[in-house]
Amino acid sequence: MRGKVLRKPYKQFSRMCCLSLLGVLLTIGIHLAAQSSDQSTPQAQPSTQDQRDQGIPDAPSAVQPAKPAPENPPAAEEQQQAPPPPASEAQPAPRSDEATPAPVPGTNPNPGTPPPINIRTVPQGGATQPASTGQEEFYKISVTTNQVMVPVTVKDESGRLVNGLSAKDFNVLENGKKQTLNFFTSDPFALSAAVVFDLGMKDVDVQKVVHTFPAFEGAFSQFDELSLYAYSNTVSRLSDWGAVGQQLDARLEELQSARGQNNGPPVTSGPFGPNGPSINGMPANPGAPTVYTPVQEAHVMNDAILKAAMDLAQRDKTRRKIIFVISDGREYRSNASYRDVLQVLLKNNIIVYAIGLGGSSIPGYNKLAKLHIPRLGYTDILPKYVSATGGGQVFEELTRNGIEDAYAQALGYARNQYTLGYRLGGTPSGAYRDIEVLVDRPSCKSSIRPCVNVSARAGYYPNPAPR
Repeated sequence: MRGKVLRKPYKQFSRMCCLSLLGVLLTIGIHLAAQSSDQSTPQAQPSTQDQRDQGIPDAPSAVQPAKPAPENPPAAEEQQQAPPPPASEAQPAPRSDEATPAPVPGTNPNPGTPPPINIRTVPQGGATQPASTGQEEFYKISVTTNQVMVPVTVKDESGRLVNGLSAKDFNVLENGKKQTLNFFTSDPFALSAAVVFDLGMKDVDVQKVVHTFPAFEGAFSQFDELSLYAYSNTVSRLSDWGAVGQQLDARLEELQSARGQNNGPPVTSGPFGPNGPSINGMPANPGAPTVYTPVQEAHVMNDAILKAAMDLAQRDKTRRKIIFVISDGREYRSNASYRDVLQVLLKNNIIVYAIGLGGSSIPGYNKLAKLHIPRLGYTDILPKYVSATGGGQVFEELTRNGIEDAYAQALGYARNQYTLGYRLGGTPSGAYRDIEVLVDRPSCKSSIRPCVNVSARAGYYPNPAPR
């Protein structure tokens, strides 16, 4: 009995000691594990991108020693040392929080695939408008072609434009040989217009034109460009090339004060002459001062048209080039001849339109103009320019309203023309070639007289082939 009572408390004491020892060991293990975890966990380091941006080297770690700061900028060092990745190795996809670098202009971001082709459709009537691509033009290629372009105006018997014709309605003969058309359009073209104003007319005619300037500006569109010229004894360019706007308004306002010549014939002798009355060719008053008569004034119309044509030759070739002359048609003492000026006009495909004032607007004046009176020059050259270049005929107007109507009518003919094109065969030379444009309309075959009036240039001078 006594031995059994002592064995039971001893067992309980042993069990409690074991549990206490186990608890102490467990506490020590947990403490050691926490210390080991603190030593093995690295401190938060700044991102690699921030270090590169600030030029800070990597923080020292327990595994690798610290690296010295690079002498060169990080970006340059990476470009020098980083080898190019192999072609077969796939590039990692960029993360969503990183910005995708923009491609360099003029390069293809993916060399394995061709760049896409951007095709731009030009609306009808916009073929003559320059397209703004927003990119600089690095170079130009000049190509000499044998393409011949022929603007044609077709009017009915009433003088109205004939619309709705197609390429099959036209036949073009060059030196009597029919040509095969490879270009045809009826779209209106933007104009490059050189306006030539004759200040040598009578003052009454000059003032009549000055009062029509508002209608003159209204005849041009916002897509046209024009430049003003004036001539009498010499040729002057009044404005640079530009659209209708403030610059043109300022120049036209300056012309408001322009004055022409005396309405009557010049007085060179007699009692009202510059030297006073004379007896048997001798001055009646020998003591009177001698007045020197100025040199007879000139009307250099040829020089003015040549100056305008040379400037038009430098304008954009996609525009329709015209010279609009407002004059009485007198030509006297120009340095350039009619033949030389006409050659420049035909080489550059320039059309001349004109409004005849003064004596040229009188019925039957053209027949009298064929009689060339010495010291008065020529008065039949302006209709020749208009006919040879395809401008039709001179608008002969006497009234202010007639002049205003002629502005809109002439510029309407210039803008709304049929344009025919064909390729010149063989090697081009500088020799003159005749052109004849025929219009075949089924409704006119039974007519006794032609029912349409065709206006086109009579010929051209091709550009010779380069040697």
